[in-house]
Amino acid sequence: MDVRRSLAGLRSEWRTGHLMVLLPLGLIVLISVIDILISPTIHLGPLLVVAPAITPSFAGTRLTVLVGVLALIAQTVIAALHGGLFTANHQAQIVALALVTAVVVAYCRVRERHGLELTRVRSVSDAVQRVLMRPLPDRAGPLRLATRYLAAADEAHVGGDLYAAVRVGRATRLLIGDVRGKGLGAVGDAAALLAAFREIAHRHEDPARLADALEASYQRHLAELADSGQEIRENFVTAIVLDLPDDRAVIRLADCGHPPPLLVTPERVRLLPVRRAGPPLGMGELAPAARQTEEFAFPPGSTLLLYTDGVTEARNHEATFYPLPTRATQLTPAPTPEDFLDRLRHDLLGHVGGRLMDDAALIAVVRDG
Repeated sequence: MDVRRSLAGLRSEWRTGHLMVLLPLGLIVLISVIDILISPTIHLGPLLVVAPAITPSFAGTRLTVLVGVLALIAQTVIAALHGGLFTANHQAQIVALALVTAVVVAYCRVRERHGLELTRVRSVSDAVQRVLMRPLPDRAGPLRLATRYLAAADEAHVGGDLYAAVRVGRATRLLIGDVRGKGLGAVGDAAALLAAFREIAHRHEDPARLADALEASYQRHLAELADSGQEIRENFVTAIVLDLPDDRAVIRLADCGHPPPLLVTPERVRLLPVRRAGPPLGMGELAPAARQTEEFAFPPGSTLLLYTDGVTEARNHEATFYPLPTRATQLTPAPTPEDFLDRLRHDLLGHVGGRLMDDAALIAVVRDG
């Protein structure tokens, strides 16, 4: 059974890299033929080590073993034709080639195990993301929505940024937030807040009162963590709670220490002038006054962009922050919210050189006429 499994794996690797494998095989043939035909005093056999050395760049363990064995056979044939197998020079070449092949195969094996573990972790994180961060609907009343999530951790596709949407009568309630921290360590706080939002979003029409209810729920979550012996002194969530009614072209929001939304209209791109932002969730006791709801115009044909600070605090190699309003101006107009976010995501990753240092979430909401 093991032999059959190995042969099946070898066939799979061959099908995947059957064109590239011609390179090490061709090198084995070329080096062997030249070494046999030229003067016996010139030894090209040591160059055969190149064949197994380059194979892991496009193939797995089994194919690397096969190439290494073929290289050893070629080295043995060269030795037999150039003075015999038992000369010290040829024996040293064969042993050295075998050792290098063994090291390369061991590297392949470790790489494959690491890749398998990473694949498993990513599959788990994908499942967690589907449960926690349910995809937002493409349409909600007169609204079209799109989202993009970029996790900072290599092993995860979900982290500390969160978003959710709930339809309540003839209105859409939205939440976007950023848990302190990143990666899998922030998932628990995000899960608690998302569950609370989905449970109580229909109970409060006023975004400020909904934010207060989320504050109370999150404080209970922190108390449970404290009872279990976990450190909670710096646990908090910046968030924005929004209410977007179907019958009024307005944005009603309560800001809990979160970066203000960006409103993209045919005339201009501007940050909403939020003036009464409250403290982050989990730090409500620091508020000098009750949270308040602010209202802004949301004209048909405009786009509301919600984001987390993983976007605005992303830096390039010169430590320059990503200029979101300026870049958004240059990236519009886009035919759909999905196109807009795809352009923004590509531009953001280009700014930072392909890798973010913090989780980032984006939501684009377009109000149709």
